[in-house]
Amino acid sequence: MLFLSSAKQIRASTSRPLFFISFSTYSYSPSPSGSGNNLRSGAIRPFPDYTPKKITSVRDSLFVQDLTAALRHSDPNPISLRHVLSPFAPTIRADHLLWALPSLRSHLPLVLSFLNWFRSLTRPRRNHHYHRSLAEGIAISACIAFANHEPLVARRLLRQGINLLPPAQHFVQLVIYTYKHWCSHPAFFDLLFHALVDTGNLDHAQALFHQLLKYNIVISTDACNALLRRLPIDKMLSLFEEFPEASGLQWNTKSYNILIHGLCQSGKVSDARAVLDGKEKGGVVPDVISYSTLIDGYCTLGELSNAHELFDEMSKKGLKPNAFTYTSFVALLCKNGRLTEAREVLMGMINWGLTPDVVIYTTLIQGFCGIGDLYSAYNMLDDMKKRGVEPDSITFTTLINGFCMQGKMDDAVLLLEEMHRKELSVDEVTFTCVIDGYCKLGRLQEAFKMHNKMLEMGAQPNVVTYTALSDGLCKQGELSMANELLHEMCRKGLALNLCTYNSLINGFCKSGNIEQAMKTMVDMETAGIRPDVYTYTTLIDTYCKFGEIERAHVLLQEMLEKGIQPTVVTFNVLMNGFCLLGMVGDGRRLLQWMLDKHIMPNSTTYNSLMKQYCIQKNMKEATEIYRGMCSEGVPPDEKTYEILIKGHCKLRNMKEAWYLHAEMMNKGFKLSESGYNVLIMGLLKKKRVPEARILFEEMKDAGFAAEQEIHNFFVDFDYREGNLEEILGLSNETEDFPESDKAQGASGHFP
Repeated sequence: MLFLSSAKQIRASTSRPLFFISFSTYSYSPSPSGSGNNLRSGAIRPFPDYTPKKITSVRDSLFVQDLTAALRHSDPNPISLRHVLSPFAPTIRADHLLWALPSLRSHLPLVLSFLNWFRSLTRPRRNHHYHRSLAEGIAISACIAFANHEPLVARRLLRQGINLLPPAQHFVQLVIYTYKHWCSHPAFFDLLFHALVDTGNLDHAQALFHQLLKYNIVISTDACNALLRRLPIDKMLSLFEEFPEASGLQWNTKSYNILIHGLCQSGKVSDARAVLDGKEKGGVVPDVISYSTLIDGYCTLGELSNAHELFDEMSKKGLKPNAFTYTSFVALLCKNGRLTEAREVLMGMINWGLTPDVVIYTTLIQGFCGIGDLYSAYNMLDDMKKRGVEPDSITFTTLINGFCMQGKMDDAVLLLEEMHRKELSVDEVTFTCVIDGYCKLGRLQEAFKMHNKMLEMGAQPNVVTYTALSDGLCKQGELSMANELLHEMCRKGLALNLCTYNSLINGFCKSGNIEQAMKTMVDMETAGIRPDVYTYTTLIDTYCKFGEIERAHVLLQEMLEKGIQPTVVTFNVLMNGFCLLGMVGDGRRLLQWMLDKHIMPNSTTYNSLMKQYCIQKNMKEATEIYRGMCSEGVPPDEKTYEILIKGHCKLRNMKEAWYLHAEMMNKGFKLSESGYNVLIMGLLKKKRVPEARILFEEMKDAGFAAEQEIHNFFVDFDYREGNLEEILGLSNETEDFPESDKAQGASGHFP
């Protein structure tokens, strides 16, 4: 027997890991089946003698004789039995049921049919005596089923008895009362214990275990395992200690696997590892399930090295990994974006002679879709088909969603059609993926066609389906249609969710109807849905763009009072609002407030301020903001450099502009077309033709078009320098300019 002596320490703390588990060994002699009851040695307390209620009247005696005679000569078929017993129906009582059962004990089908017929009868008064007698009849029938080698039937009858006579303890006592006369086999109590667990009477099951010890009967380990797996981890640990201590019960490998699984589910993987390490010391040998469960626990926590260590340990002991073992590794690697390694694990599984199942393939497909590698995802689908693993609805839906997320709708529809051909279930989730994909591309007509097809196929749109359609309509400015769709959704009894309201609010904001957007937020709160940071950020952004900075600030304050934490995007839209109104002082104060509150700004935050200072031709302040950005560890992006380059060009600070251009190029950034034009024009105005020429060629290589004035300058310049080939090349490019530009002539004015 393995005894978890430190279980109390585990229960006392959910955060402190279990470092040591000691075990004591007890003698145990299992039944030949391995799951029977253990009859303990020592003084035996006898079970009570069963004394059924006696027949006290001649009338009842004759009634029972006629009833049993009719039953013995009838067919147990319910229809036939109902016809034979119809004369007895008006006057039969629960006592008659009990008096008839002894004559039928050798004919189980007849007992079951008779019991079902009796229970189907309607009675004007069903008092406690009726229910107790019927419960006693069920207990006896369960004993008869067990004696006839029908344990599943017996267990089903015991469940019925428990539900008939609450609390469960009442029926338990009836079984104990009838046991000696009708059964007298200890294994029958395993079925009663299982029935209590099946019906959720876990406390009563524990009480039965201890009560039976008084009769020197121990419930089997396998039956106790059924209770163990239903308990929360703290009660599981308590039971693991309590049962062996009270009875000498010996937990087996399955028991320890249940405990390991429970600890892993509770996040106590180190405790689970201690249990695994203690298994062999106590004589219980871990199996592949023991190791695989713990490996999955480590993978769930992201502890790949510990999982690998266990995998190696398992292999050294000659235990062959199963599909579940590999799936845990694959799931973790896919979650971390390590798809190449995940694919190597799959190949390792195949090399072990295991055929990957649909779960592991689907996990890999989802991983590849997550990083946008649809080619590899589709190859996984092809590979699983070649190996004879049939993809299921989840596999196809995962791949369809991947194609839809990248706007590859034709491929997604082909996969949907393949699902139809294979007669796989296409539910609302699959259809919604396709509908959402069409909506994101603005292809609303096709989205609604798919919606109609969904209805034709019998799949009902859910709140996500309607939200996708509503969002698509809002983005197209079709707000009245979006509202109508949401009304249809409500008529179908579907409650609008946060995403639905947010898409509607976003649609109203984009159409400039801020008041309706605010009203929608009020409706949203009335419906019991709390606005989130996206809701408020959308509204704040709209007020800022309308120049109503005060109302935007009020919303921010309301947001903070409700405990909704703004994101950097929220502050960025507020910063942009200040800058659009030229309120750079307020913008600087907002930036400082963010830094003081440890809300890290991003490049967009700084860019808004720098752009406004550049507009105001205040490059000193713009440069100071740039330096502050770098000192805070926020890396500048392409837009940062372009803002500063244009600002310096406006003031003809070409040395600084040229230096910034070189710096951004070294970082792998590229100027936009307008950026090139501004920088080249600035250099030409400073007579720095060689640098301008370099940028001009660079610009052409990038596929950008120079402004007509710049183009004309280099035509004139090459003409003066006699560069005929360059002139011909530039002349060919001139054909791409509009006629109005050509009419302006081929010369530009530079001071």
